Amino acid sequence: MSAPLFSIVTPVYEPPVDVLADTIASVLAQDFEDWEWILVDDCSPSEAVRDLIREHAGRDPRIRLVERETNGHIVAASNDGIEAARGEFIVLLDHDDLLTPDALSANAKRIARNDDVDYLYSDEDKVDDEGNLYDEFRKPDWSPERLRGQMYTSHLSVMRTEVVRRVGGFREGYDGSQDHDLALRVGEVARRVVHIPEVLYHWRAVVGSASADINAKPYATIAGAKAVQDHMDRLGLPAEVGQGPVPGHYRITRRLDPATRVSVVIPTIGQSALIWGSRRLMVVEAVRSLLAHTEHENLEIVVVYDKPTPRKVLRQLEEAAGDKLVLVRFTRPFNYSEKMNVGCLRASGDRLVFLNDDVEVISEGWLEQLVAPLDEPDVGLTGARLYFGDDTVQHAGHAYARGHYLHPFRDLPRESYGPFGALIINREASGVTAACAAMRRDTFVQIGGFCEALPANFNDVDLCYKVRRHGQRIVYVAAVELYHFESRTRERAVHDWERDLVRGRWGMPFVDPYVPGRGRRSPAGRKGGARATARARA
Repeated sequence: MSAPLFSIVTPVYEPPVDVLADTIASVLAQDFEDWEWILVDDCSPSEAVRDLIREHAGRDPRIRLVERETNGHIVAASNDGIEAARGEFIVLLDHDDLLTPDALSANAKRIARNDDVDYLYSDEDKVDDEGNLYDEFRKPDWSPERLRGQMYTSHLSVMRTEVVRRVGGFREGYDGSQDHDLALRVGEVARRVVHIPEVLYHWRAVVGSASADINAKPYATIAGAKAVQDHMDRLGLPAEVGQGPVPGHYRITRRLDPATRVSVVIPTIGQSALIWGSRRLMVVEAVRSLLAHTEHENLEIVVVYDKPTPRKVLRQLEEAAGDKLVLVRFTRPFNYSEKMNVGCLRASGDRLVFLNDDVEVISEGWLEQLVAPLDEPDVGLTGARLYFGDDTVQHAGHAYARGHYLHPFRDLPRESYGPFGALIINREASGVTAACAAMRRDTFVQIGGFCEALPANFNDVDLCYKVRRHGQRIVYVAAVELYHFESRTRERAVHDWERDLVRGRWGMPFVDPYVPGRGRRSPAGRKGGARATARARA
């Protein structure tokens, strides 16, 4: 036989025979025939398991049984399958799960379109003992930051055989998260990673499996954190990786070089507002909170203030920020974009932080975590998690879809994890609000800063489009948390010409690559809508 396109690799250890039979049936039902299947039995106690595989191997020469002499667990058994594979691509299939009939053909079509693809993954769902499908996971396009916080690619994973062997296959000591470890290493070297937005894999929820209970294999999350830490170390990214609030999710705490000069740029008109029953000077309290929650000393705070700003506000800013304060007077008619550009040009930092005056920082180390990801050259912009004053989510990244610019997680409770952990892990996003965001100075200059033709609304949306057009990623940082007392200082109105200008420059958005099918609520600027993208800041 000539080498097939796909080598399906399945480590086998004592599955229920009827369950294994279902898995076999799902492979035999494929509408694409150029495959081989290597099943590696890891010394299953039941001879019936091997008998069933032998029976099918006798009928179909594409099926091969490899019998291990000793029980080596999933890593050793999987590596035996990789060693025996003759196909151009390895397809990873567990012994109790199911492929859809078009799983291989869907991959073959994408491979035919992209001869440099090294890794493909699809959407997935779960299937119970009654055959009911549930918990469909519609995944984002390639999101390396998300992969660090969660093994989201998982099923169905298809990897170029040569690449898998080059990175060393599965590694001992990572049992339970061996697939996450492999995906991280393959992702580091893959020329192209392709997401297939179709459910091609049914993950069977059986008693004792991670699909039925994430706590069933606690050792897996320990191995997962170790795999992510190894990945960060390999890339030379200073960070500590720990467990997230949910098993299988990981929290990455980055280290910011103390020598890095950071400039926080805040536009203001010095307004006050009633917050939780007390009147506060918004910009003063924003500055106090940002200083109280960072240990980074190499910092300046550039406040761009309009002429009507009361003198007492400026005096209190000087008291709060001391020699870190840089005051820039703005005398022209209101234009948020122009004010930010003026402030950024006056700033001396290599890293720029955009911050509204109507926020309150509430997470420790917020500045360090927001800025440090910019040390990766392909990260162009980072953003934060913002809450309304009632402890509901205001912002956790933008989604550009259905012709609108949306906040897909708006109004979820603060304690919510979000769909498939989207609120609690760092991940790529199409955009982030400039109410709290960070960028390298060189990137800001190269893309031309904020568009001054958008003085009030959608200037942050336009900025995000420019960052992505520049070939850089935008990262939502889950651990950077602030209150955003939006609409406390100014009523916002969105005009059709503003939206039309953005659409004219960047086209009509239809499907967001990072939040598929979840664009919701109302467009930016409508009352009750995603108002952080309506940038009418004084």
